[in-house]
Amino acid sequence: MAFLSLSAGFGGVAAAFVLFLVTHSLPAMPSLRRRLVSRMGEPFYLTAYSVVSLATLCWLIAATLEAPYVALWDPPAWARPLALGVMPVACVLFVAGASSPNPLSVAATARGFDPARPGIVAVTRHPVLWGCLLWSAVHVLANGDLRAVLLFGTLGLFSAGALPLYDRRRARARGRAEWGRLAAGTSVVPLWALLSGDARWPAGWAFRVRVAAGLALYAVILAAHGELFGVSPLG
Repeated sequence: MAFLSLSAGFGGVAAAFVLFLVTHSLPAMPSLRRRLVSRMGEPFYLTAYSVVSLATLCWLIAATLEAPYVALWDPPAWARPLALGVMPVACVLFVAGASSPNPLSVAATARGFDPARPGIVAVTRHPVLWGCLLWSAVHVLANGDLRAVLLFGTLGLFSAGALPLYDRRRARARGRAEWGRLAAGTSVVPLWALLSGDARWPAGWAFRVRVAAGLALYAVILAAHGELFGVSPLG
């Protein structure tokens, strides 16, 4: 009976997560995305997709918060300071990645991408995925309960699995030579292309604005975390 009760408590999480996976798998399907853009127009498609993506994420978070709390381990003392240090990086990667042109990964648009000045894509060609992966990893460590493992653990695995998947699909869609030209100054592993000399450190006002927007998002999340999720990261 206890198992059935626990399973029922996580039914909403399962339903929300299935819909989340379906909607967030769309960018990895170039042919379907092109058909939708051709029928809806790119501005309307991007707006509709952003609204649906945000709605499914909010539903997933809300369903997780409503699920029963089941402790799995005591979070280590260093987990919370680690999360406080990593989350600004995750927010910058997510915001700058989502708002920058990027034909190699998840982004609002591929138009306007300049391989000579790739911006945040010089840090990693998958900034949004890495932002989600870092966010997920530190939240699993800092929480240590079943809800966190199901939500953040699965999102982290989804993001990690998408890294090679995007490379293969984008290379196939654009052709290996064109993909190689676009990806020459980038790397999957963050900072690798910069430290190895294959790319120059991003600069310019647009990049700085995106970094500032990411840090602003972090400040808002930090200030509202206790009110929204019932736990303050600051203790």
